[in-house]
Order: sequence, then C-alpha cells, then structure tokens
Amino acid sequence: MALEKATLLNLDKNQKFTVLFNPKEYTLKKSTQWEPHKSPGLDAPEIEFTSGNSMNLSMELFFDTYEQGKDVREHTDKILALAMVDADLHRPPRVLFAWGGFKFEGILEEVTQRFTMFASTGMPVRATLSVSFKEYHPAKDQLKANPRNSPDHTKRRTVKAGESLSLIAGEEYDDPAEWRRIADANGILEPKDVKPGTVLTIPPML
Repeated sequence: MALEKATLLNLDKNQKFTVLFNPKEYTLKKSTQWEPHKSPGLDAPEIEFTSGNSMNLSMELFFDTYEQGKDVREHTDKILALAMVDADLHRPPRVLFAWGGFKFEGILEEVTQRFTMFASTGMPVRATLSVSFKEYHPAKDQLKANPRNSPDHTKRRTVKAGESLSLIAGEEYDDPAEWRRIADANGILEPKDVKPGTVLTIPPML
C-alpha cells in the first residue's frame, strides 16, 4: 500500500498539492482568553472568560530535489504563496491541511525557509520549512457546529467619568436600585470607589 501523502488545499482557489515528504510530527496548540477584574481585599483578581483563541498547527516540512537536479523552490514557493496576498482576494488564501483523516482549516500565519544544500551553480536543492497555521472559522459556522444550550446575556461595560453604579443600573435595568447586582458581580465593596476606566460585568436580570 502506497504511503498517504499530506496535502494542502487553497480553499479560495481550489488548488491542491501534496507535500514532497510527510512531516515527522505536528503540534496543535489551543488557548483561551480570560480577563482579570480587580477585587478589593482578595489575593488574586477574579477572572472572566471572554473568548477562545484560535488553535495553531505547526510543523516542519522537508524538501529535497537533489536526485532530480531541480530547483527545490519549485516546491517551496507553493507553500510561500499561501502566505502572500492574493490579487483577487486582497488577502492571503484560506488553507486546508489534510493527512490521515486529520483536517485543519485556517490560514498560513508564518513560514520560515531554511535552504541547506545547493548545486554547483548555487541553485538550492534541499530545504526545510517551518510553518504555522492559525485556525479560521466564521462565527456562524462555529455556532452551527456547536450550538449554545442557552443565550448568554452577560455584557461588559467600561465606567466613564461621572458615572456611578446606580446610574449604570438605571441605564441597564431601568432601576437605579439594582446597583447592588452589579457590585456583587464585580466584587465591589465600596460603590463610591469605582473609578473611570473600570471594566464592569453587567449580569442579566434573571
């Protein structure tokens, strides 16, 4: 059985090509974004989830055309083109990496080319490319693939000069007396000490 080759697909132009040699390994990295909110009297701030960060896929791709006597850039330039601005799109193309049932859709965020062997003419015949892809999925596709069980009506608001918690409660809940709901959600012990620029979590009315 022939060894399955990894492929790269330009999703915007439907252009597909196989890598010259499969990668020895690849690395997936995922992180999430949490914002700290200062809480008086606590050893550490409370943190609030804001969003997930894009997953990253990184690997090294090896290219060798010494036996064929050809310029290795005939292959490496195809990878490099995925990080260049397309004249029709006005941006680099979206890319799909696929290998052995694994698929990763995103953009080529970074590519480092290292040429390590040359013909007598100086033509490069061997190269290693370090590539990093960043996940890309439109919001509507993400919500369709992972629908939420309930709506999240929590919002954030930055305190402006002259604003108080009661004023904000009046605007958000139509009831200034609900300032305590905001104070409790943000660990505020003294409402008068809330300064302009403070980012508040505004919880929903249940």
